[in-house]
Amino acid sequence: MKRLSTVRAILVMALALFLVACSESEEVTRAKPDPVHFESGDECHVCGMVITRFPGPKGEAIAGKEEQARKFCSTRDMFSWVLQPENVNRDHVLYVHDMADTEWQAPDDAALIDAREAFYVVGSERSGAMGPTLASFAEKSAAEAFATEFGGEVVAFADVTMEHLSSGGGMSSGMGGSHSM
Repeated sequence: MKRLSTVRAILVMALALFLVACSESEEVTRAKPDPVHFESGDECHVCGMVITRFPGPKGEAIAGKEEQARKFCSTRDMFSWVLQPENVNRDHVLYVHDMADTEWQAPDDAALIDAREAFYVVGSERSGAMGPTLASFAEKSAAEAFATEFGGEVVAFADVTMEHLSSGGGMSSGMGGSHSM
């Protein structure tokens, strides 16, 4: 009987240690990776264009244990990738430029923000890589001010749809072309 109690005590302790170890590793995997800087030779994951050659906000998705970064020449291309059925439910961290804190012609990577918390102006007269893009902002009031000046509709991340991307949502054709969906 005493031996059975000792075995039970050891099993309970082992289980407790296992649970503690699992919960610690869970916290480590949930740590949010930092945004990655855009380098001069980086190519868009969707279209293959050199990202830094174009104005407007850029996007990136960081996924997996290796924290592989997929970079996009525009928020439009980022959403085109994110909204694909095979990516919609993936666990990835997304970043975009806060256009209230950086220049349109050459966005500064110090202004990268969490894309899921951002507000977007769809259908403005401002162009990004190869034409229409979604202007991204950390604050709704900044997005509204941008929409007042340049046109468009303010939407939250969760409200952006493929229709916003494919129909243009009133977007202009900008630099003479657009990506195909």
